[in-house]
Amino acid sequence: MIAAMNEARRRELTELAAALGVTFQDLSLLQLAMTHTSYANEAKRPLECNERLEFLGDAVLELASSTYLYTHFPKLPEGQLTKIRASIVCSATLAELARKLHLGDYLLLGHGEEMSGGRERQTNLEDVFECVIGAIYLDRGWPTANAYVLRQLLPEFQRVAEGFEVQKDYKTQLQEVVFKRPQQSIEYVELAESGPDHNKTFIFQVVVTGQIMGEGTGHSKKEAEQRAAKQALEKLS
Repeated sequence: MIAAMNEARRRELTELAAALGVTFQDLSLLQLAMTHTSYANEAKRPLECNERLEFLGDAVLELASSTYLYTHFPKLPEGQLTKIRASIVCSATLAELARKLHLGDYLLLGHGEEMSGGRERQTNLEDVFECVIGAIYLDRGWPTANAYVLRQLLPEFQRVAEGFEVQKDYKTQLQEVVFKRPQQSIEYVELAESGPDHNKTFIFQVVVTGQIMGEGTGHSKKEAEQRAAKQALEKLS
């Protein structure tokens, strides 16, 4: 049996569904996704908890992310694809996505779990994110669930793609081109730094023999410099 919903709870879950960008045909599936095992254990009558939905959501999440990586990185071997997937679909990432969606605010928790900070516990947030995916899959099917996963993980996928771009050593290539001529110089100038410590953004400029030739943005100084060097190479070529 799924936990009962009064009108106020229905409004809360409808609000959550809107934030997720998904219209649920059966709102009780979202209620189930929010029902922590501690709440079900403390109920006076037998209630379902979200553990089975977590199992299903985990499988959907893995398939969606694996399909994306397989499609968008056709030259990578299986071992590297597995490592990338593990780095993206990890506890910290899923918990952070759950925080951004405020999923913890909607959880049904038992008294002990509530008092011990269960709404902010990383394992609970990771699990409820997967539960939501499972609920979406059951209610709307694979296309909607897949689209939801990709929408949430797209920034992480883009960061992986940027990482592969940085692996091309544009700075060395630029040096080889510039230093073919005598009395040439290359200087990288930091223009800006912004964002929290765990997600910094840097902007660098590359100056070739006194002339601004490129500008790049990245999540590390190296990445920003590489992008600036790439732009300079494109201009020089």
